[in-house]
This record gives sequence, C-alpha cells and structure tokens, in this order.
Amino acid sequence: MLEASDHLADLELITELARESGEIAMKYFGKSPEVWMKEGESPVSEADYAIDVFLKEKLLNARPNYGWLSEETDDNLDRMAHERTFVVDPIDGTRGFIHGMKRWCISIAIVEDNRPTAGVLECPVMKQTITASAGQGAGLNGKRIRSKILTPSDNLKIAGPRSIGQEFAELFDQDVTIVPFVPSLAYRLAMISMQEIDLSLARGSAKDWDLAAADLIVQEAGAKLTSLDGAQLSYNCHDIRHGTLVASNGNRHDEMLDIARNAIDKHQN
Repeated sequence: MLEASDHLADLELITELARESGEIAMKYFGKSPEVWMKEGESPVSEADYAIDVFLKEKLLNARPNYGWLSEETDDNLDRMAHERTFVVDPIDGTRGFIHGMKRWCISIAIVEDNRPTAGVLECPVMKQTITASAGQGAGLNGKRIRSKILTPSDNLKIAGPRSIGQEFAELFDQDVTIVPFVPSLAYRLAMISMQEIDLSLARGSAKDWDLAAADLIVQEAGAKLTSLDGAQLSYNCHDIRHGTLVASNGNRHDEMLDIARNAIDKHQN
C-alpha cells in the first residue's frame, strides 16, 4: 500500500500529463478531426487515439510496474495482476468534443485495491484541472473544493437522463431544475464537487474509465457516488461495466437513492 506522499507523487505525474494531453486535444478541437464509429455506435476521433498513444507511452515509462486500462486500448486482463493500474479515458465526452461543446475532459486515475487513489480531469476548453488524492481532498486549479450541503429549502439541480430526472422531480418534495445536457459523464459527476449541481444519475452503461477519476474527486469533496443499492464502486475487476449509478452531495444521499429507485421504477413501468 502506498503512503499519502506516494499518492501525491502519482497525482503530480498524472496531472502534468493530463495537461499536456489537453494541449494535444486542442490541436484537433473545432477542426473537424477524423471520426470513426465503434461498436454500439460510439464515436472515436483521431484526437482520442493520439492522446491514448501519448499517455500510454509516458505513463508506463514513468511507472513501468503499473497496469493499463484505457477506453482506446484493447483490454488485457494482465492489468489485474498489478498492484496499481492506470485507468484512462483519453477524451470523456467525445461526442461533445466532435460537436464543439465545452464540457469534455481527459480522465486519468490510478487504482489500487479496486479503488482510485489519485485522479485528474483535465478540461482544456473550460480551463479547469480538477484533481483528487486519497485522503487529501479535491481541488480545482489548485484550490480546495467541497460539495454543497443540501438544505430543505434548496432548489435541487439534477444532471443525467432527462426522462428519469423528470420522474425524480415529481417524487421530490423540493424544487428541482434539470440542467442542460453535459456530454462527459466524468465532468458531470465532478460538477457536484464544484457545487454546480446536486445530483447526477447515470444509466447502466458506464465503464471504469468513465468513472474512476471522477469517483475519487466526488468522494474527496465530501459527496458520494454509489450503485442504486448504495454500494461503493470497485475498479480494475474482470468486468469493468457498472450498473445504474447515483451521485449526490452526500448529506442526503440515502434519501436521494430511495427517490432515484422509485423514479427509475416509475419510468420503466
């Protein structure tokens, strides 16, 4: 198990390389990069591939004993034999990136014992670097951030699938605002840490690379990200897929889970 100082050294490494990756991404942003469609009609751009190659070389050269898991690299289960593993999404929110939207990011995490210990989201268009290290808090551009404490008089701001959000709003006894679409799930989760939203719902299609860095940021900012049954997420397992998820400010998370479950049941029936 690494000490806190080692986690901070890891964070320094991935933060610097995330920033360099952001510079690579901006060379393609708004310039009609070449795009291909993967299985499930998910787009990938030449920027995704360029960043993936860059990060794999730089990160594994710096930490050759770490494993590797990335959206744009064929998975190799040998990663599970490593004590620590890089979990990378070269561009989270590729659709938004392709269409010139602002809220996409490079996501890098380091996972140990199935939980993230260091994480960064680099959001170059927003000029934001969002970071966290286990037990050391979360930060935005070097300044500490904390999620908001939700009170009974607050207007609840929700991000996620609009249909489920509307069902949630009907069941919740406070005013609810459903925020406009955010193409990056990782960024949408981090918005809770930055006090921009209070709740985020995610369909059961997210993978490790969508979540690991954002999960640590959410946790270190005092918020929570769990499955519908309230369980903490595990990473770098054989199956990297996750079910329906709920993230909230934390102080009323159990209540939010109950309402989310009811909203989903109502939507499906």
